[in-house]
Amino acid sequence: MATLLIAVIYAAFIGLGLPDSLFGASWPSIYTEFDLPFSLGGLVTAICFIGTTLSSLMSSRLIKRFGTNRLTAGCTLLTALALFGYSASGSFIFLCLFAVPLGLGAGSIDTGLNNYVALHYSASQMSFLHCFYGVGVTVSPFIMTLVFRNGMNWRTGYRIAAFIQLGLAILLIATLPVWKKVHGKETVAEEEFETLTLRQAASIRGVKVMWLLFVCSVAIEASAGGWSSTFLVEHRHASDEFAAAAVTVYYFGMTLGRFLSGVVAQKLHSWKIVKIGLFVLGVALALLVLIPNSYVTVAALMLIGIGNGPMFPNFNFLAPENFGEKRSSAIIGTQMAVSSFAFLAGQVCCGLLGQAVGMWVFPFYLAAFYVLMLIVFARGTKIWYMPGLFERQDH
Repeated sequence: MATLLIAVIYAAFIGLGLPDSLFGASWPSIYTEFDLPFSLGGLVTAICFIGTTLSSLMSSRLIKRFGTNRLTAGCTLLTALALFGYSASGSFIFLCLFAVPLGLGAGSIDTGLNNYVALHYSASQMSFLHCFYGVGVTVSPFIMTLVFRNGMNWRTGYRIAAFIQLGLAILLIATLPVWKKVHGKETVAEEEFETLTLRQAASIRGVKVMWLLFVCSVAIEASAGGWSSTFLVEHRHASDEFAAAAVTVYYFGMTLGRFLSGVVAQKLHSWKIVKIGLFVLGVALALLVLIPNSYVTVAALMLIGIGNGPMFPNFNFLAPENFGEKRSSAIIGTQMAVSSFAFLAGQVCCGLLGQAVGMWVFPFYLAAFYVLMLIVFARGTKIWYMPGLFERQDH
């Protein structure tokens, strides 16, 4: 029964990843069809992630009321309906409208499942959880690549993704009783979770350090996924099909990085995995900046995924250890909110900057966040390995 539950949770995270890469892979075709400036893609992303931020901040209260299982099932169904809405959109305004439920659903799924796995499972399983997110974000551009290759448009890709998401929602609804059978005390534990405002969370020692790390890592992840396709089309003059395939390779790299993180997490502490990821990420960005070749760009994107991919799950896994189990839901909620802001701001700023000065700036934009992450990591390392930075007790 426990094996069935973790498989269902992994499936839910595939569904979480499906919409996130679909838009980046399809956007060059969308803005061409609607005759839009390509920077407007950032507006759709902004609306989506405002919804994600709001639902992340409310998720601790929603989990206490509905439970992780029912909240996940309901929000997966909501995102499936939003994807159907995207596929039927006849104008840019409708894309913006359907971004609202897509964001609201994603935020609660992300926070609820991250906290649930951090409390009930191991660091390896947390990395594998995000590996399955990587499966979702890899499948989406692959679907779009096949759609383009067969002469169909982006709407067909969205419909296919919507049907997959609907199937996952049905699976989650059918397996609702399994959660309580595996963890019989789940409802009691969730009722004891603390709820914290952003101000209260920020006052806890160590929280702001983690927020900065999330901002840097997520900005790189989001910008690479959202704008690498446009970078290849606009600056490297690649075809839509080649660019969509490059996004697939990037997300495959992210999936591989998280899988490898899950394997080595049995022997290495999360911070050591982060160090290895930083090294790989540095090599990848050096290739991207220094060698202006489309195929090298694809290889660099894969390495960015491998290096940056393990950051998010390892940062989240540390929350119960760092801040206490009763606080973890609220802390992870703020981390998801900060991540959503970084996802939003990172992509919007990249798009606006690319529109203003040209998409040649894309590699340097990613490198700037990498340097900032190195600075935060270097300044914080002396404290992270000493007792007392994080409050570990429950209150």
